[in-house]
Amino acid sequence: MKLGLFGGTFDPPHLGHLILAEESRTRLNLDKVLWIVSGQSPLKLDRPLSPVEARIEMVQAAIVGNPPFFLSRVDVDRPPPHYAIDTLKILAKEFPRDEFYFIMGEDSLRDLPKWREPQEIIKRATLAVLKRPGNHFDMDDLESKVAGVSSRVVWVNAPQLEIASSDIQKRIREGKSVRYMVTDEVRRVIEERRLYR
Repeated sequence: MKLGLFGGTFDPPHLGHLILAEESRTRLNLDKVLWIVSGQSPLKLDRPLSPVEARIEMVQAAIVGNPPFFLSRVDVDRPPPHYAIDTLKILAKEFPRDEFYFIMGEDSLRDLPKWREPQEIIKRATLAVLKRPGNHFDMDDLESKVAGVSSRVVWVNAPQLEIASSDIQKRIREGKSVRYMVTDEVRRVIEERRLYR
């Protein structure tokens, strides 16, 4: 089985996340996409996060009605720090026969040399990377830092939405509408839990 791994803080999950996950699923013929809610990223310690259970509830609300999408608690049911390589090792035990596709943006691919054990990551998973139109990615530079990475990348062309979770948080603080940026189900969770106020 081909399994997509889509990790993030999802604070909140928005339509850009959903489009990237769905485009990755259809273009790469993935059987399932695991939405992996992460704790605090070791590379983003300066960003305060909403409570993990609130983010899990928002992801569940976002993916409801799409049977190939599943929530994974692999990164929240264990103590931090959470590194991608550890997540892959745990999931390999849970899904020993599956082929992993690590779904990410170009910015994450660029940061790959800063990740823990990037060489081991590319052995365990194909990197499904969102291609930004008009952007030139220097794969030679990345290859010089993580040998073999270019043969482990597949590019995913998906519609681009200029939506960021941080902008959604700011709009809510300012009392502005976030309709059509998040699903109605996610918006209800945000309102019920009074998040980002």
